[in-house]
Amino acid sequence: MSKVWFVTGSSRGLGRNFVEAALSRGDKVAATARTTGSLDELVAAHGDAVLPLELDVTDKAAVFDSIKRAKEHFGRLDVIVNNAGYAMIGAIEELTEQQLRDQLEANVFGAVWVIQAALPHLREQRSGHIIQLSSAAGLIAMPLGGAYHVSKWALEALNESLAQEVADFGIKVTVVEPGGFATKDGKNPDPLANGHMAETNPIYDGLRRRIAGIAGKQPAGDPAAAAQALLKIVDSDNPPLRVLFGQGFYPMLQQVYADRLKTWADWQDLSAEAHGNLDQENR
Repeated sequence: MSKVWFVTGSSRGLGRNFVEAALSRGDKVAATARTTGSLDELVAAHGDAVLPLELDVTDKAAVFDSIKRAKEHFGRLDVIVNNAGYAMIGAIEELTEQQLRDQLEANVFGAVWVIQAALPHLREQRSGHIIQLSSAAGLIAMPLGGAYHVSKWALEALNESLAQEVADFGIKVTVVEPGGFATKDGKNPDPLANGHMAETNPIYDGLRRRIAGIAGKQPAGDPAAAAQALLKIVDSDNPPLRVLFGQGFYPMLQQVYADRLKTWADWQDLSAEAHGNLDQENR
């Protein structure tokens, strides 16, 4: 049976590939973008199977209206893909308050509004699958990515809680954690693209060059292949809560998690001291 999708950030990149993959197999898609002109080719190719919706996910009222329109248009919603977002790169000292707030508004609050708008419909159906695009940056943290990491780590926790809250309604949740994908000009995103303090700082500038080198060595994945992988996830009877897309960051993630466990183990004696023994003292 064909599925009905609601996808944010459908104009380009992974979101666009997700939409095209769903449509190519006969599914229907409510595709959102900040400007619907970017969706004209999809409409021309797939006609009534596409519902183009202009949407800025930071506009809560617009999110609820778009979900309502999609449900009324197609009669149901099966797959909700929270894909819209962007990465603010810069040292924490460099961030302005507005930059940090904008990052969280787009990446976190936008996702929350979509979830809150869709859940009543999914609960009524007692079915549905929420796909949250996170990142390898939601699992590890690197210099100059503080704002972006905050947003993605928040989404990881949000959706882990959500999965437990909605499981008994028959609703599934999967957090997709891509590494680098060739979503712009065939290259990974440039970590030197924004940020910077007014005064040149050799330490931060050195970090920029280091992170640029790391990012440049990561293999850029194929968005079309990622889209086919997503189809397998939404068709699965038992999809994962978390799944990595791409292999570039996997060895790094293994090391980071091993280091965390070792650190906790190394400091267990201090952890016990911090706990104290109130039960014995109160006897």
